[in-house]
Formats: sequence, structure tokens, C-alpha cells
Amino acid sequence: MPRIQLGSYVEDLITWLLRTIPGLLDGISAVITVIVDALTAVFAGPPFYVWVAILTVAALLVRGWGLAVFTLVGFLLVSSLDLWQETMETLGVVIVAAVIATAIGVPLGIWAARRRAAGVVLRPLMDFMQTTPVFVYLIPAVFFFGIGVVPGVVATTIFSIPPAVRLTELGIRGVDPEVVEAAHAFGAHPRQILREVQLPMALPSIMAGVNQVIMLALSMVVVAGLAGAGGLGSTVVSAVTQLDVATGFEGGLAVVIVAIFLDRFTAALAQRPLQGLWSTLRSRPSAPPLAAPADPAAVQAA
Repeated sequence: MPRIQLGSYVEDLITWLLRTIPGLLDGISAVITVIVDALTAVFAGPPFYVWVAILTVAALLVRGWGLAVFTLVGFLLVSSLDLWQETMETLGVVIVAAVIATAIGVPLGIWAARRRAAGVVLRPLMDFMQTTPVFVYLIPAVFFFGIGVVPGVVATTIFSIPPAVRLTELGIRGVDPEVVEAAHAFGAHPRQILREVQLPMALPSIMAGVNQVIMLALSMVVVAGLAGAGGLGSTVVSAVTQLDVATGFEGGLAVVIVAIFLDRFTAALAQRPLQGLWSTLRSRPSAPPLAAPADPAAVQAA
């Protein structure tokens, strides 16, 4: 059987894109670089204890004392390992990639939930994206954007999109059909139903998707370090290439601390919007109750 030169076709496509849209690629690279550098400057600019205090207070308000104590001890340990700058760089890359992946994945999930044909098309695409080895994403990213933080962000973003699409679609499809039918019966427009009924009720599932996006983005950090993304990824990659067990353990421990903090923090946020929604609904004025039927005995006595 003759061999199909599928890889050469993909290579030709990438070469054609490089020749056709170099300005667009340069613009994307410039925007991502500016955003990542700005976030890194915000995180790494103040003394470490300022951000340790801010993150500890945020953990206390969102989750409670357990996460607050872990945040305090964990990030003080990161600072004591002289990995604060690398950790803040990693946090900036993860936040940028997670925001872009969520901004792309949630609308696609809404589209797939509202259009069955879109779901049929997107489902195998998401399967392909989730099962493709993570190193494969780096090859076209490096071709398009060169070595540096930008290909790391792009590869991380692409790798992190599927959970946002899947869990958004699952959450909207899981809304009680009777609630949607009741909204239709009251004359609500489909956009109103989506905005005021389906999205609020699907919010826990959507937030779970955001949580998974962040976790996948953080898991891609070490791989992105191969493309020169910097941060903890480059620390771990350098330790692997030099067989430096101590540095590799310390870099991996810092990644674990950041991952646990982000996981617990976003998981706690997944419950709070729903609680706020129900409190808002309870605070709305309700329709006046129907008048109770008159007591026949009281009527006769009158």
C-alpha cells in the first residue's frame, strides 16, 4: 500500500501560512509578549511578602483557614527556595493561557449546546486535541512564533481549550428542560433564556471547566519550558538536562504548590457564584399570593 504523505501536507500548510500572514503572527506575538511581561511585572515587582499576604487573605475569604495556612506556608517555602521570580513568571503564563482558552472554549461550548450539528463537529475535534501528545503542539508554535514565551503560551492555550468546551456544553445541556420550557411559556427570548436561565444554572459546570483549564495549563508549563517559555518550566528542563536532582525536586515542588493553590481556589469560586445567584433570586419581590378561599362558616355568619 502506498504511503500517504500526510505530514508533508501539514508542513506545506504551515509554510504557506508563514508566507501569507506574517503580519498577523507578529501582531499576536507582540500582544502576548506585552501581556505576559505586564503580568510578570505586577506579580514579581512588589516584595514577595506583599503577594504572599494578598494570596493568603484571598484564600481565607474564599475557602477558609485551611487553604489560607497552606498558601502562607507554601509560598513562603517557594520564596525560601529562591524560586519566587520563576513562580511568578509561571503564574503569568498560566493566567494568560487560561483566560484565552476560557474565552475561546466557553462560547464554543455554548454553540455546541445550542446547535446539535456544532456539537457533532466539535466533539471529535476535542477528542483529537485532548489525545494529541503535548509535545506536538510545540512544533507548529515554534515554527510560527520562534523560541520564547509566545509559543509556550500558544501551545498551552490550545492544549487547555477542550475542558472548557466540554463542561460548558455539558452544563447547559444538563439544565432542567422544564425550567427552559417555563421560560419559553412566559415569552422569554432565546438569548434571555441563555443569559438568565441556562448560564446561571450551568455555572458550576462551567467553573469546573475553568478549573480544569487552569490545571491543564499548569501541567503544560514544563513542556512549554522546552520552547523557552521561562518560569518553573525552564528550571525543571534545565535540571533534567543537567541531571540536577535537587533543582528538579525544588522546581517540581513549586509547581505542585501553585497547582494545589489554584485548584482549591478555583474550586471554591465554583460554588460562590451559585450561592450569590440564589440569594439574588430570593431577594426579588415575588408575586402576591392568591387569596385563600373564604371559609363557608364565616360567610354564613356574616
